[in-house]
Amino acid sequence: MLLIVPKSLEICAGAGGTAIGLERAGFSHVGLVENDPHACATLRHNRPNWNVLEADVRLVSASEFPSFDLLSGGVPCPPFSKAGRQLGADDERDLFPEIMRLAEEAHPKAIMVENVRGLLDPVFDDYRKRMQRELERIGYWSEFKMLNASDFGVPQLRPRVIVVGLQHRYVERFAWPEPRPTPAPTVGEALYDEISSGGWADAAAWREIACTIAPTLVGGSKKHGGPDLGPTRARQAWAKLGVEGRTIADEPPGPDHEGMPRLTVRMAALLQGFPREWEIIGKKTNAYRQVGNAFPPPVAEAVARSVGRAIQANPQAKSEADAAA
Repeated sequence: MLLIVPKSLEICAGAGGTAIGLERAGFSHVGLVENDPHACATLRHNRPNWNVLEADVRLVSASEFPSFDLLSGGVPCPPFSKAGRQLGADDERDLFPEIMRLAEEAHPKAIMVENVRGLLDPVFDDYRKRMQRELERIGYWSEFKMLNASDFGVPQLRPRVIVVGLQHRYVERFAWPEPRPTPAPTVGEALYDEISSGGWADAAAWREIACTIAPTLVGGSKKHGGPDLGPTRARQAWAKLGVEGRTIADEPPGPDHEGMPRLTVRMAALLQGFPREWEIIGKKTNAYRQVGNAFPPPVAEAVARSVGRAIQANPQAKSEADAAA
């Protein structure tokens, strides 16, 4: 049987977390739209064959790309984050309307969007209902679901809300992914090879201290995000794991390092579930911001596989079989 490779268009592609997951799930990218030049450099460096468009998505039309089956994106979080004052539709960074516009232009089989868990707060009840009404108007069933990254092998909690929209003929075959049966690695397990690579004498002892999954990585905001692990409360949580969170390091700790180690951008990327060979391009602040904003690839892969199974079904064949029965 000939298997047709499903195609995707992604907006707000960032450093490639979702794109890696989609690639692993069997999707081929017709385009990735991103307005940050550093993130675009990361995408092009790691996948020179990808069609990366550095542009404001509000100025992009779906007609600029070949036909695609899935529209995906990690639209900006500040409109729905407590740190961003939760202005929702009144925030100029709200790009959910662009998802609706592109979906109406291209009518892909499916939509997959990621955002912060704040999107499920009661303050956004009306916003979500309006989204679902609009998706229904243009031909899509939709559902919101919060998933924890740690349930899919990522060594941090990182709860994220996923919105999946499907043309009605594919809904019956869709099911949200189930958590993995084995626990995610601890911070110590995930980072030991990297944190010991500079010859730090206390790396093995530190691994025993860093014996749980990480707090959710923060610090990705363009307005507030710097090369650190977030505000005081976040740094205190990291300190319990033996990590100094006030700054990000350029290199792993050396042989004579004393005190708590700092994470490097590479270590932060590993905690997000990026593959070891994936390189984040840019100076420390820009590079860490890309990582802090990322959607963990293993979670994107799990959801994309569920979507892929649904849209690769043949509804017409099923209808004919039902009629024959």
